[in-house]
Amino acid sequence: MNSTFYPTLPADPAAASQRALVLGGGGSAGNAWLVGVLAGLFDAGVDTAAAGLIVGTSAGATAAAQASATSPLQLFEDILAAPVTPRPVDGTPGSGTGGRGSAAENMRRTGEVIAASADPADMRRRMGASALTLGASHDAGAQAKWRAAVASRFPNTRWPRWRILLTAVNAGTGEPVVFDANSDVDLVDAVAASCAGSFAYSIGGVPYIDGGYRRNSENADLAAGFGRVLVLSPLGGRTRHPRDWGMQLDAQVEDLLASGSRVASILPDSGSLEAFGSNMMDLSARPASARAGFDQGKAAAANLAGFWG
Repeated sequence: MNSTFYPTLPADPAAASQRALVLGGGGSAGNAWLVGVLAGLFDAGVDTAAAGLIVGTSAGATAAAQASATSPLQLFEDILAAPVTPRPVDGTPGSGTGGRGSAAENMRRTGEVIAASADPADMRRRMGASALTLGASHDAGAQAKWRAAVASRFPNTRWPRWRILLTAVNAGTGEPVVFDANSDVDLVDAVAASCAGSFAYSIGGVPYIDGGYRRNSENADLAAGFGRVLVLSPLGGRTRHPRDWGMQLDAQVEDLLASGSRVASILPDSGSLEAFGSNMMDLSARPASARAGFDQGKAAAANLAGFWG
């Protein structure tokens, strides 16, 4: 088990009963791992649906929408029951990039943007401008195909009754965006925007890119003020940004602690990292990633039971 706990008492005792769940990004394998962890926790008696807030980013936005409509155990079983996906050649549709270039090419492009940026705001502007140079950002067919692919991931496309926040970045301005049920945006579109890692996805003519560029893949700072915050990070809290930008998970945790929250995190252990393989967009890694996440969730449940209450 690779779980980390930060047992700071909340500044406001009344906030102790408030619980927030943060689901970070991490590609197709990361989404399966998130589902597995939630299912393992649930199977062991820790029901994360009791959260007053769920923050979802990229693959975590998908998981948040899925969990709002289906039990985690059913989601887990669906992953295991899905047809086996052959291991693809990087850059083909089966690799998770939808044929919009290889994962390696996307990492190269975005890495160059990060290296050229002076600070997070500059990076977000540059990242949006870079995404807008890609053909799929202006291809109505590609946009419709992406929306349909996202919609197929969850049976209920209505915003849930409980509160979820889904992150994105406005590709035209570089401004961070947080969608919720009051944003006048369909849930499918909000998830599609949050997951737009290789091109810009447009909603009503406004282009958006992956919410991981807001503040790393977790955006746990959005849970500030909640008494207990549980963070699931498929990427293990790592960041591609300079550490002095304060984008990384440990900086987000420091902010949460300063706000009076107690924080617990579950990060992939060695078994989960092995299940992910070298490409977290690889659809063929989903069953093994879900099983590894389930094992981690089961193992973490005993310690989290007291924390989550």
